[in-house]
Amino acid sequence: MNIITIARQFGSGGRSIGRELSQRLGIPCYDKEFVKKVALETGFDEKFIEDRGEHVQVGAWFGSGLGAHSMAGSQSIEDFLWSVQSKIILDLAEKGPCIIIGRCASYLLRNRSDVISAFIHAPVEDRAKRIVKLYGESDVKPEKRLEEKDKKRKLYWLHYTGLEWGASENYDICLNSSKLGIEGCVNILERLGKGES
Repeated sequence: MNIITIARQFGSGGRSIGRELSQRLGIPCYDKEFVKKVALETGFDEKFIEDRGEHVQVGAWFGSGLGAHSMAGSQSIEDFLWSVQSKIILDLAEKGPCIIIGRCASYLLRNRSDVISAFIHAPVEDRAKRIVKLYGESDVKPEKRLEEKDKKRKLYWLHYTGLEWGASENYDICLNSSKLGIEGCVNILERLGKGES
């Protein structure tokens, strides 16, 4: 397989898995780098892209251009970002082997035979410990942070694909990073990436 897409629950370690896999396979991983590409293409701030790149406003459900989050030409900012991100993902896939984190890449590349899509998940308690360790404490309880972030990803996925985020039938493989560990997930995806059984 030339391209690996990684969708993930917040705090499950999907980003870490992608980075380690990138080093082992010697192919680029697009996550933060992807944000930079979108920022260059759109002129938006990187922080804005990071916050809104996998997020859809409630107003978007009622038609483009409604509410405060619209642009000239009646296109919502979310739809504009979706179109730019989609184009970049399709372009990256054409350029060669890579790993793409999030942003419905598995859906956008679903018709390619050289793609393997993975969904990384883990129990809430393990993910809560992980985000506190990585990002520190905040005023919001870690479980609430997980719930809010995953809800945004779920709505984004449903809005742009019409499919259920995290449902196993929408991915080639689903991995529990708590049971397998980060390295275990990387080992499995590395073998698949090399075409090994």
